[in-house]
Amino acid sequence: MLTLEFYRHLPKKECRECGCEIKEQHESYLYECERCMGKHEE
Repeated sequence: MLTLEFYRHLPKKECRECGCEIKEQHESYLYECERCMGKHEE
């Protein structure tokens, strides 16, 4: 149960560019929200 508690208390991920909360899982390697990632593709 300790592992489960660890993941429940992780801070929410924030976008490096705009500071918005990223709705991705904490284990993800994304550091930008979808909107900011789209800016780089243009």
